[in-house]
Amino acid sequence: MTKDILLVTGLSGAGKSTVLKTLEDLGWEVVDNLPLVLLDRLLEAPLAAGHTDDGHPLAIGIGTQTRDFDPVRIVERIRVLRDVHALDVGMLFLDCSGSELERRYSETRRRHPLAPDRPAGDGIARERELLRPLRDWANRLIDTTDLTAHSLAQQVRATFADRGNDAPVLSVQSFGFARGLPRNADLVFDMRFLRNPHWNPELRPGTGLDPKVAGYVAEDPAYPLAMEQIGALLELLIPRYRAEGKSYLSVAIGCTGGRHRSVHVAEHLAARLRAAGFSPTITHRDLEAAPQDSLEGPPAST
Repeated sequence: MTKDILLVTGLSGAGKSTVLKTLEDLGWEVVDNLPLVLLDRLLEAPLAAGHTDDGHPLAIGIGTQTRDFDPVRIVERIRVLRDVHALDVGMLFLDCSGSELERRYSETRRRHPLAPDRPAGDGIARERELLRPLRDWANRLIDTTDLTAHSLAQQVRATFADRGNDAPVLSVQSFGFARGLPRNADLVFDMRFLRNPHWNPELRPGTGLDPKVAGYVAEDPAYPLAMEQIGALLELLIPRYRAEGKSYLSVAIGCTGGRHRSVHVAEHLAARLRAAGFSPTITHRDLEAAPQDSLEGPPAST
């Protein structure tokens, strides 16, 4: 049975859809406008194939449009879930000033669900009264009057992203510019400023995974400072991408052929990120490509 349940409710137009979408991005199971009579059936349903975590958090959106909506019954049902079934059930109520809600409805040209043929203000006042029992009972409240959808999503992430599943899926890959940029790369770093092992006959057959090749690359005078600055930049940016709600982040490290410099640097940076608490996956797109002089350009002068 689901361990944590969050009921999300509030005034229409206050941001319920934004909250539910953000929770879904954080890994919550999300159901909107579920009839109360189906709640037990939902909780007893088996997990979907591939899901093994019976503590997967569940967010349920409810409101005046929910079938069989009854605030008093909802509060009573929550008490039963908490006291009888020992479930951790909370409620988030989204409030907003009437004037701001009227402005939002005016800008979107939507009709208020409780006032389809009357001014939006009438529906807002009626809904506020209907929802009062839930507002009084809720243990979390967010007033969205002065919040944009973006800032509301950030606040939700800051409040509920405590399970470690909000971090973007982080991948680090090496590649060769001679074979084109990788698709969907968010950050690209060019290692062609480092000396090229391809032009060393002893090192050419190897790859950046070989200690001799890695040592040769690391002996470049520019290497220590470049690795420190690139590593520090990634450690700065990854949490910022997480705060912005980015689900996937791809870091691409390139050199000419994609077999030597980029491979070693990708391994080096991935190790640093792991030590900093991140969990990158690493791939080497062109590691098995055949070395070719024409792809590497002329050797650097010494």
